Amino acid sequence: AYRRFTTNGPPPAPKSNTALYAGIAAFTAAAAGYYLYNSDSDASREAATAVKSAAQAGKAAAKFTPTKEDYQKVYNRIAEVLDDAGDYDDGSFGPVVLRLAWHASGTHDKNLGTGGSNFATMRFEPESLHGANAGLHVARAVMEKIKQEYPWISYGDLWTLGGVAAVQEMAGPKIPWRPGRIDGFASDVTPDGRLPDASQGAQHIRDIFYRMGFNDQDIVALIGAHALGRCHSDRSGYEGPWTFSPTTFTNDFYKLLFDEKWVWKKWNGPKQLQDKKTGSLMMLPTDYVLTQDKSFKKYAKAYADDQDLFFKDFSAAFAKLLELGVPPQQFVTAEPWTMKTLEEQK
Repeated sequence: AYRRFTTNGPPPAPKSNTALYAGIAAFTAAAAGYYLYNSDSDASREAATAVKSAAQAGKAAAKFTPTKEDYQKVYNRIAEVLDDAGDYDDGSFGPVVLRLAWHASGTHDKNLGTGGSNFATMRFEPESLHGANAGLHVARAVMEKIKQEYPWISYGDLWTLGGVAAVQEMAGPKIPWRPGRIDGFASDVTPDGRLPDASQGAQHIRDIFYRMGFNDQDIVALIGAHALGRCHSDRSGYEGPWTFSPTTFTNDFYKLLFDEKWVWKKWNGPKQLQDKKTGSLMMLPTDYVLTQDKSFKKYAKAYADDQDLFFKDFSAAFAKLLELGVPPQQFVTAEPWTMKTLEEQK
């Protein structure tokens, strides 16, 4: 569904946002064909990106500029799809969509000026096959359906907006967000090893997060996203949820770190901890470090004691994460937007 544009002269009032796209670069879409949007090859994806860039040029010529209301409609569609997970995990795509936004942004290297959310390079191999991204094909497939409904939005904007929707719709804090990311090519893919390795310790965590431009407080706040979702033995190798409510954003991750007694799990998988009381929860070695490192522990304890503080700091750190690698001049607004939840719009 492409938006329609007119030639010179006063245009008729559009009946709907979708109608505005009807006809924009229609010949381009036809030439691209179904293959470009569905093939797994890097060449086809680059071709598809070129096609979408041509469509964007057509919209620019037609003086079409998506408004905040247009992005709110995309947000709403994402929010609706999050609950269409059926039997997947705990009945929500929210945690895996959040992880997609996180991993698409966390490849940034502030010293080299590469990586981050700007080019959405996880669409391409080998980045899509990096061990840290195992299982994210699920989230990319969910987002691809929405991309077909709103072809004007870039993948980087779509994926990061998905992360915002996931946090907010699962009872988390508001995340300031603004659009402006562009689609890149396979040549922009970042090397493996830029995302955290869950088996490592405090120094590794700092190396990874300092490279992005974060400090110790940011690190602890961002790791708090483990309040959501679970690990899968057929993906990361680890198994289990971090909390008893893996589809609700809370500070329970920190509370459990300090309130429960954690022991090493006896199994054939990688080293992970489980709560001694029920044996149903897990913590990664990089999680448990937050209780051992003096600086990390200070912030983790503060967040365990004060959910409002955690929400405030997480919101700031996550908003920063989602903008890593994006030149400021690309953003369409100087000040980030606050998207309304579905509940707020009722």
